[in-house]
Amino acid sequence: MMGDMDGLGWWGPGFGWVFMLLFWLLIILGAAALIKWLVSQSRGTEQSREKTPLEILQARYARGEIGREEYELKRRDLES
Repeated sequence: MMGDMDGLGWWGPGFGWVFMLLFWLLIILGAAALIKWLVSQSRGTEQSREKTPLEILQARYARGEIGREEYELKRRDLES
């Protein structure tokens, strides 16, 4: 009964390295996912989505690139 390794049988200490490898693989993948998430959060959500044509028109009007009449005309055109 000495060769039975206290009831562990074939799954004894011979496969310990496999579980250690899986453990460290999960730790590394988890750290990589955390870093990727943190980097994406630091960029901000406004940069990741494109502005709609109406938002671009409003920004141009706010900067003074176009006048009120042109803004109203284009806004009505976009909303229709």
